[in-house]
Amino acid sequence: MAEANIAADIAYVATAGAAGLALAVTTWAARLHKGIKRREQEVELQASHALVQSAACSGALNAFDDLRMALSPEGTVRAIYGPHEPLFQLVEQPLSGSTEAISQAGEQLATRLKHLHPERMNALLHEGEGFETVIESGDGSWAVEGRALGGGAWVRLSRITHAIGLEAGPGVLAEQSPAPTWVVDGTGKLVWANSAWLHETRAENLQQARDSAISFDRGADAIIGEALRLNSPQEGFRWSSSDGRRRAWKILAQPLIGGRGAVIAFAIDMTEAEETRDTLRRHVEAHDETLNHLADAVAIFGPAKRLAFHNTAFQQLFSIDAAWLDERPTHGELLDRLRQRRLLPEVVDYAQWKASELDFYGAAQVSPDDTWRLPDGRTLRVVRQPHPLGGILLIFSDITDELNLRSRYNAQIQVQTATLDKLSDAVAVFGSDSRLRLRNDAFEAFWNLSKDRLDVAQDFDDVAQLCRSLLPDNALWMGLKARVADPDPESRVPVSGEGRTQDGRHVVWKTRPLPDGATLVAFSDETARRALEQALAEKEAALAESQALKREFVGSVSYELRTPLTTIVGYSELLEAMGDLPDRSRQHAGAIRVAASHLARSIDDVLDMAQIDAGEMELNLNDVHLRTLLETLSQNVRPKIEGRGASLNLSFADNLPVLRADERRVGQAVEHLLENACRAVSDGGSVDLAVVAAGDEVHIRVSDTGRGIPFHLQAHVFDRFVRRERGGPGVALALVKAFVELHGGSAEVESAPGKGATFILKLPTKAHSDRATPELILE
Repeated sequence: MAEANIAADIAYVATAGAAGLALAVTTWAARLHKGIKRREQEVELQASHALVQSAACSGALNAFDDLRMALSPEGTVRAIYGPHEPLFQLVEQPLSGSTEAISQAGEQLATRLKHLHPERMNALLHEGEGFETVIESGDGSWAVEGRALGGGAWVRLSRITHAIGLEAGPGVLAEQSPAPTWVVDGTGKLVWANSAWLHETRAENLQQARDSAISFDRGADAIIGEALRLNSPQEGFRWSSSDGRRRAWKILAQPLIGGRGAVIAFAIDMTEAEETRDTLRRHVEAHDETLNHLADAVAIFGPAKRLAFHNTAFQQLFSIDAAWLDERPTHGELLDRLRQRRLLPEVVDYAQWKASELDFYGAAQVSPDDTWRLPDGRTLRVVRQPHPLGGILLIFSDITDELNLRSRYNAQIQVQTATLDKLSDAVAVFGSDSRLRLRNDAFEAFWNLSKDRLDVAQDFDDVAQLCRSLLPDNALWMGLKARVADPDPESRVPVSGEGRTQDGRHVVWKTRPLPDGATLVAFSDETARRALEQALAEKEAALAESQALKREFVGSVSYELRTPLTTIVGYSELLEAMGDLPDRSRQHAGAIRVAASHLARSIDDVLDMAQIDAGEMELNLNDVHLRTLLETLSQNVRPKIEGRGASLNLSFADNLPVLRADERRVGQAVEHLLENACRAVSDGGSVDLAVVAAGDEVHIRVSDTGRGIPFHLQAHVFDRFVRRERGGPGVALALVKAFVELHGGSAEVESAPGKGATFILKLPTKAHSDRATPELILE
């Protein structure tokens, strides 16, 4: 029973709860529906107001000529407000009312702005930076303004109907201004300019200047560009050339308020001020530079007795610290500093001396020059004079060298006078004023004139008049006067001549212009010298004649001797060939043949030397293979060398060139050297023949181990007909040197007594001699 009651209670409670819940849900639903209806009414009311406001804004935007475009962050056109006609004019397309055409024209205009001003458009879209500029269309200029708003960007374009920011009053003032004034837009193009600007740029009118893109100055354009970039006033200074004159301009660039990126520029003529400033600056610099380049030390003290200026020479003269001088010490402090360093004259009472120095400030006139003798041995000249601006000007000149130079000059003049007096030639020096400045004792003796007469006759004409008695040649004295008195450089040239005096002397005269404008005239007695020259000429002619006779005699005798020598050689060879001749007789016949051959060869050498002396020998040039030639010569002389108990050694370089030379004369020269070595070598000795190439030359060396050549005879070893210790009198070695020199080479000898001798022939690979026969050279 109890359980049934509990279940009934539970059912009752559940039913009551469900009914309450249903009632609560119904009440909440009714209230929610009522709130939603109220919110719908509020939203409809706000939307209605927004549409009315949007229509009003759109109407307001379309009511003006301005064109506005809303851009997305990507740069695409979201909306276009304003009349459509300007939009199609800016993109130069025919007017169309379709939505698609308007959208395309807007996109083209946005693209054009990005192309013209990429940096400004990027800054507007991505960084929200506004800008102002101007663009051109076929019917005029348009001002462009960019502004960021709500994550997007707006661009406003408005037509410019007059000069930017120049209303009637300011425009008239700018037009009448003598300073060139002009306005440029945001792209730097000319918008407006006054008459002064047109005159300076030689433009006929504003339209012509805009069409020709005429600019006032590149530097001014740079200043204006900086003002456009920074949107702040800029100024600069420029020089230009106009009407053949340089002109200075101060350029002022000022961005216009509300000018949509435009800048007004002014060019103010600063030529006169700059020229005045430059002239003053150059005068000051020139004054300081001039004083600093002076060798004399300059110091200027002002009215307060303080150092106002000093040049570099002043600081160097006294070796004073430049920093201390820059502190502008007083005159008294400077004197004290110099006294401490012993750079002032030694005086007994320094205080009184210093007071007297400072008393010069009250002097009204220039004081006499003073001389300071410093303890270090220098001598200074001191000049004091009042300064026009007050104070005193001091000039210090180091005259130590000048005094020494003057002393040396006086000594030199005395030495010069004494030197001229010792000359045997008669010397006189005339100044540019034709007055006699200097003469020596020989001049008086030469013309037989007394000192008193010459002292009275100081002018050139007077001196010439005194000398005419011995040398009455008017042309001579007229020419000398022209050299002395005429300042023309063409007349002041050294000349010389000769003549004969009345007493039979042969006189030679000459003039020399001196650096100081004076002229030296010298006369010399050449009588004895001419007589000696004549005697020498006669002796030379006689010697030449004797040399010719000697050559003729030698040639004649040599030719006369060859005929009997040929006979002797022939019969001696015939006797040697006879079979029934006793051996002793055959030896005698051989000795006769050898002696006759040597004599014939000596005669040939004498004839060759005579031909060389006469200049009649010619070289027969051909290709010479030294190795073949010298091997042949060595085979001829080897028996003689080995017969004396010595050996012959040959040495040839691998790179020997082919000589262009006279094979016969080269062979003669080497053969003479080999025979000379054969005569010098003794038992156990050796003779070396070596040939090496040395650049453009070939060196042939013939060495022996003989007794050598004494040092005092080596200088004469190549002389002819001189007796030598290495052989009898002859011309063999002289011929060797002559043959080599005919080829353009040289011959040398190296020897030490007791250590043998070496003869060196240096031959060029191609003989260059005027004694060679002409050759046909084909290249």
